[in-house]
Amino acid sequence: MCGLAHYFEDEGIPSTAIALVREHAEKMRAPRALWVPFELGRPLGAPDEPAFQRRVLSEALAMLVSPDGPVVLTDFPDDAPGPKAEDSTGWVCPVSFPPPPSEDEGPVVAMLSEIDALAPWYQVSRERRGRTLVGVSGMTLHEAARYVASFLDEPVPDSSSPDKTVAQAFKDATTDIMAYYSEAGTAQPGRRSSGETQGWFWRETTAGRVLLDVREKLLEGSDKRLKFVVAKILFPKTQGG
Repeated sequence: MCGLAHYFEDEGIPSTAIALVREHAEKMRAPRALWVPFELGRPLGAPDEPAFQRRVLSEALAMLVSPDGPVVLTDFPDDAPGPKAEDSTGWVCPVSFPPPPSEDEGPVVAMLSEIDALAPWYQVSRERRGRTLVGVSGMTLHEAARYVASFLDEPVPDSSSPDKTVAQAFKDATTDIMAYYSEAGTAQPGRRSSGETQGWFWRETTAGRVLLDVREKLLEGSDKRLKFVVAKILFPKTQGG
């Protein structure tokens, strides 16, 4: 949206943008952008919070009459509201994950077991929603898990597809894994926020731990595209440092 704003401005149409990644707004130099410290995919903060959402929109629109410029980047001051206490019934997770893997079997076995254990809940999610975000990699979940885990080894693996760079193939495989866990997790009984679902994934699953380990390794590597993917796109800054 920051890039699109320049085209609008060139045609004489004033623009304002809501940015979820501050670094992108800084580099794209949108004429006016409001950075919000919310989860990716939630530019207005939280569902079922109309007063808060109107406040975010009002602050973004107010930038249209700001005398500052030619480039204005403002930080929204507050975090998104969480779920109301009276609406929260806790999270019942009937899935019993296997114990952490031994050094002999490695993390891949445990991650594949998790994927199999979550399969019924993933299917429930697909039936309820009538769709899924899983599938961008063109691999099965087992293949995607093995591919992502292989980035812990040396050297960095080749692309999984001749039509993709290594960075794109890694991003797509990781996106499928995260979408699968998110959809399966939110299908389970109990109400939870998306933040709680993310916390469960990053702190309580083998897949989350593997991705964080891969992130640390790739940040120390020499591939700039992979560094960008793990530093700026896929991994929440609240997880993994």
